Amino acid sequence: MTRNGTRDSLDQDGSTPAMSRRVALGRMVALPLVAALPAGLAACNRGPKCDDTTGLSPEDIKVRKEVAVYEEKSSDVTRYCKDCLQYTPAGDNACGGCKVVKGPINPEGTCKLFVAKPS
Repeated sequence: MTRNGTRDSLDQDGSTPAMSRRVALGRMVALPLVAALPAGLAACNRGPKCDDTTGLSPEDIKVRKEVAVYEEKSSDVTRYCKDCLQYTPAGDNACGGCKVVKGPINPEGTCKLFVAKPS
């Protein structure tokens, strides 16, 4: 034992000391929280996920992917679907629609058919 009453890093026989029940329970509670943290933080940054195309025809999916080249998240900060003339909003943090591209549209997405709203 040290002067303040805590254990040294090794027991007298040179072995590693046993973990106290309090420490073990604390770690058991903390581990799932720490494991879930990255997924929780990633969800905060994403906004709506608008890539479900199960109700679209193969032709509509082809237009979405190959003609419009729709992107779920825009890589160009000057071209967001929410700023496009063709975008139809659906509310806060929800997928909207488009007059040209069928299916759910992320307001933070973009495509080749982007037309900026007039100022």
